Amino acid sequence: MVLPPAIRETPSEGVGRRSLLLGTAAWCAVAAGCSPGTQASPAPRRATPAEAARAPVSPAPSAGLPAAVPWRPGPGEIEPAVKLAAVRLVEALGTWPPGQGGPRNAAQRAAALGIARPLAARLAAEAGPLTPPADQAVVRVIDAQYGGLLPDTASVLIPCAQTTRTGGVVRQGGTTVDVRLDRTPGGWAVTALHPGRPGPAAPLGASARTVLAQPRIELPPDSAADIRSGAVHESVLRAMLRLAEKYRVSVSVVRSGHPLNVFGTSRPSDHPVGRAFDVWGIDGHPVVDPATPRRLITAFMRSAAAAGSYNVGGPVRLSGGATPNQFFSDDTHHDHVHVGFTG
Repeated sequence: MVLPPAIRETPSEGVGRRSLLLGTAAWCAVAAGCSPGTQASPAPRRATPAEAARAPVSPAPSAGLPAAVPWRPGPGEIEPAVKLAAVRLVEALGTWPPGQGGPRNAAQRAAALGIARPLAARLAAEAGPLTPPADQAVVRVIDAQYGGLLPDTASVLIPCAQTTRTGGVVRQGGTTVDVRLDRTPGGWAVTALHPGRPGPAAPLGASARTVLAQPRIELPPDSAADIRSGAVHESVLRAMLRLAEKYRVSVSVVRSGHPLNVFGTSRPSDHPVGRAFDVWGIDGHPVVDPATPRRLITAFMRSAAAAGSYNVGGPVRLSGGATPNQFFSDDTHHDHVHVGFTG
């Protein structure tokens, strides 16, 4: 299911907000993916994607825009402080009140988080599609997923939806940001931003059109744009459709916003070349949530292998497989299922 960017005129008295793919935006408590980390303490249950989309919010900051709802890590997270540091910067850069757009104001919002001003200015310049020209904006984090987690460095991938207003025109958009962080004596600190930049739309084949129209496949804005660009391999599209026959699939990342190499290595990732996708939720259950049945995750991982994936990673280490090491598990994949293809 795709939530395409829309443009509409907003009357002066305001309009109701358009439903967005919110993902984790309704999480409600802070807990105490990659490489080894500490286990988070229990926290209230995380909302499913459907519940999040229906969740009440506080009054919108302006007519036509939703209220800003901070993302919070739920139970089961490894190193939740890493994700919080990444998400707080993305939310600060991607949300601003009327008249506070532009790189200088973005840098000031980053500096307000305690980031040194020279670094804040550089991060604001790197934000790119997260800070489009607009009078006002509200960003909502769909998910925060590890792209890599090592003892002293990390990558957090943040797909998000963004509502902007320029004059009387409200637009729905969004991006995926690869946020890089280092461990410092004061905690985890953001060092760089790498937002996704999907290619232009291209003529599409039948599989791509079907994926974009399939309500059981939930795609964040950049992942939908990846498919519209024609740069996603047919094997990925067919696997998505096959999995959607049995499951509701909440995709976090396809191409855009993913590291070029497997984190911490020089080995190219399958994502940037359109041969992989990551799933953060299955049938409305977050993969990272300890309340999500392990049997659901293991069944999904085996279904992904049956759909042709040579490389299936997730929070559960499975035995068997049609090829050696077809299944794998590590801290990076504690919060999502990776589905990769050779071509």
